[in-house]
Amino acid sequence: MTATRLTVPEEQDGARLDVVLAEACGSRARAQKAIAEGGVHVDGAPADPAQKRLAVRAGQVLEVDLGTLVTSVGPVRHDAPHVDVLWEDEHLLVVDKPAGLVVHQGAGHHGPTLVDAVSSWITSELPPGGDAERPGIVHRLDRDTSGLLIVARTDAAHRTLQEMIRERTVTREYLALVDGRPDARTGTIDAPIGRDRHVRTKHSLDTATPRNAVTHFVLEETLPRSSLLRVTLDTGRTHQIRVHLKAVGLPVSGDPEYGRSGGGAAGPAGAHPLGLQRQFLHAARLSFAHPVTGDPIEVLSPLPQDLAAALQLARGGA
Repeated sequence: MTATRLTVPEEQDGARLDVVLAEACGSRARAQKAIAEGGVHVDGAPADPAQKRLAVRAGQVLEVDLGTLVTSVGPVRHDAPHVDVLWEDEHLLVVDKPAGLVVHQGAGHHGPTLVDAVSSWITSELPPGGDAERPGIVHRLDRDTSGLLIVARTDAAHRTLQEMIRERTVTREYLALVDGRPDARTGTIDAPIGRDRHVRTKHSLDTATPRNAVTHFVLEETLPRSSLLRVTLDTGRTHQIRVHLKAVGLPVSGDPEYGRSGGGAAGPAGAHPLGLQRQFLHAARLSFAHPVTGDPIEVLSPLPQDLAAALQLARGGA
């Protein structure tokens, strides 16, 4: 037995067993796995596999058999960022991605990613169903878009979730603050998107490689100079919401690439009037059937602090 032994310190009196073991195991998820597989003893007695939330007492002796843990996908980076896990079971996670975090490695980016942040939660069952560079990733968000993402923990869940995305049975709902006001309270933008003919880093309707893209919006709140929209997607093209809203004259506030001239966070007009340092776009709600059990899952994410502050300024007419 490859065991680690520790005594519960005074400052962790009453803490959950999996929380106390998280550092020794590499993460709380791996601690839970060790408990579930019978690899944990408390004062010499096997921990009940159903008691990962057991409250431990100061002075108790814990032993964890690290040999029970399945190797995670790739090494865990010490500089991996923290992400909040809002829903989890043995099949999948729903995480709340902060703005500024890239989902996975790509051309020109070799720093920490969302994949690094969740790698210890995913077992070596992944891939083959997915990509070795992005294990468990079912769908993506732009670097500076915050909010909810589903991450599969097993190959079977990954395959099913990707099929659900293709069949449009996963509801992905965003909040977007846009400059201007739509002509109607609801609308659908059905226009193919592809890489822009003239600017390779952008996507647009002016493209030689069009792909079907459908975006729906509902007017959530009318503000003096802007509008808060609730947006849902039928498809998931690169920069889809930002491109489509710009195309109908409602650019996302603070968007440095697709916003109004000078209206982006880094535009020539200087600081954004709402204090935005990025586009006001947040993945606020996910709703879908569990890929294994079929049970309904709904996860909500409130606006992060920077967007909530900008919204308050917008309500005041800034």
